[in-house]
Amino acid sequence: MATSHHDLEEGTRLAPRFDAAGLVTCIAQDAQTGEILMLAHMNADALALTMATGEAHYFSRSRKALWKKGETSGQTQKVSEIRIDCDQDAVLLKVEMGGTGAACHTGRRSCFYRTIPLGAAPSDATALAFTGDEPRFDPKAVYGGSHEH
Repeated sequence: MATSHHDLEEGTRLAPRFDAAGLVTCIAQDAQTGEILMLAHMNADALALTMATGEAHYFSRSRKALWKKGETSGQTQKVSEIRIDCDQDAVLLKVEMGGTGAACHTGRRSCFYRTIPLGAAPSDATALAFTGDEPRFDPKAVYGGSHEH
């Protein structure tokens, strides 16, 4: 059943707008500090499991598989609130990190640990700057040759 723009934006019925691949974008945010920790994707099963369990579940586009955050690494995400954006095509999870508090598969607190310079056109020579968010665990020791996202 089609949902009107008004119903999507002002209604009270959950009607996620999954893309052609069956996914919605999901942002994980620290519930206490507001820090953006990571961006991932959810399919309908991941959203349903997250809602039902209060633990973050995602869909890996590279592995084409459902995964529970922290299942391998111990870096779990306990969900305190789930929000959906105005047109219901993006989800925001407010989470409490478990483990060492590292949300990124590189071992860092946040996946957003580098900055892009402003005022220049992008090129192959564009240099990224690190924010100082150092790894909290060794990804090779935890994942071996694979990672969670």
